[in-house]
Amino acid sequence: MKNQLKFISAAALAALFVGSAVAEEMEKLELELPKPLFAGTPKQIRTKNLEKPGTPAPEIMVPKGTANLAEGKEVTGSDDFPVIGELEYITDGDKDGADGSYVELGPGVQWIQVDLGESKSIYAVALWHYHAQARAYRDIIIQVSDDAEFVEGVTTIFNNDHDNSAGLGAGKDKEYIETNKGKLVDAKAAKGQYVRLYSNGSTGSDMNHYIEVEVFGK
Repeated sequence: MKNQLKFISAAALAALFVGSAVAEEMEKLELELPKPLFAGTPKQIRTKNLEKPGTPAPEIMVPKGTANLAEGKEVTGSDDFPVIGELEYITDGDKDGADGSYVELGPGVQWIQVDLGESKSIYAVALWHYHAQARAYRDIIIQVSDDAEFVEGVTTIFNNDHDNSAGLGAGKDKEYIETNKGKLVDAKAAKGQYVRLYSNGSTGSDMNHYIEVEVFGK
């Protein structure tokens, strides 16, 4: 009887292992990119902590069935009255970057926040600030939380504020030049209902811009 119980237990464990392997089948995340809006070598951009131009995007593996959870979701922000555009543009699926596709927020440190509707495991975040002109946005910080006020349970998945000028802690990530490829960030399955993204102007102006944010989860 004891041997029989051991056999059944081993079989059950094997079945669980196989089921888990199927559930976690992974694939490479591929972004749909908008067309390039400028060509040639970008003008010299003077800013500290800049990554080498042409640095490839990370290869992020996600479970099969992962989708953009941000599409059509509600967006709020620190600037209730954007200078240009509407906050809803940020999750409308339009990454083109031409007039009528982007939002301009006021100068200084600003943030936008996407409400996913419920807590999710987030595998990656992709964002496009403004790619019709080569520029680097400053103090880009991306955080995930179940707290809409971002006071408790905050996970930072990207921070290139190397001198803590935004007041949220110094980060070790690099600034980068905006292109149609956007920025893809590995969220490492961070859990949360809300995704908040900060910026603090750019090498082009003191204003803050967003074209699109995608949040990949399941």
